[in-house]
Amino acid sequence: MNIYQHYRPEEHAFIDKVNGWKLAVAEQYTVRLTDFLNPREQFILQQVIGNHPDVSLSFWGGSSYSERKRALIHPPFVPAENEDFSITCFEVNYPAKFVKLEHKDILGALMNLGVKREKYGDIVISGETIQLSAASEIAGYLRLSFEKAGRASVTLNELEPGMFLGAREEYTEKNGTVSSLRLDAVMSEMYSISRSKASALIAGGKVKVNWRQVENTSFELEGGDYVSVRGYGRSKLFSIDGQTKKDKQRIRYGILK
Repeated sequence: MNIYQHYRPEEHAFIDKVNGWKLAVAEQYTVRLTDFLNPREQFILQQVIGNHPDVSLSFWGGSSYSERKRALIHPPFVPAENEDFSITCFEVNYPAKFVKLEHKDILGALMNLGVKREKYGDIVISGETIQLSAASEIAGYLRLSFEKAGRASVTLNELEPGMFLGAREEYTEKNGTVSSLRLDAVMSEMYSISRSKASALIAGGKVKVNWRQVENTSFELEGGDYVSVRGYGRSKLFSIDGQTKKDKQRIRYGILK
């Protein structure tokens, strides 16, 4: 059976990478630590590894509620401890009385340091508290280089284990019907907007599916997909639950609170 038929073409390169990791662990009894993975990548990793008798899979992102996590692919006889994931968590110090920082300010500043996104985990903002997780191999560079975000000067304080908040996802679950599983049609249902408005957002580069920008209105969604729309928030298509008598698709989805 061709494993690729279950995934989109743009995901095939990641599947090849996962198969390489699996083979190395199974044949050489070695351990593979990945960069931070988004939930879709974690799902694919779990599906491809499956119930392989010689390969175990563990995840950690710094907190029990982490969204972005590193994966440890290891032989079953090798235990996985939190410290094996090489994650360092920080709290961001900034003049909170005088300036407000948003997620985009922190992420933008981090990306300007020239380190790829996969080396960063969650960015968590709770009131005036801002925390982030990162791969330990870049922790020293971050301490020295992360000095400004938005209009604020910033410094980093390393957190003790167990102090990282993590990004806890909670969705408001809903049911609906759509004429098709096209991105514009599903967005119209999820966000209570017209299909023409959905199409404009897609064409304007403001929509991501599974953390990848999509500009094709006819892109077809599948159960488990995440949809993020700038200015409207994130949603998840939990399942596709069959057709109505009028040939519409029943869907179950959630809007991130």
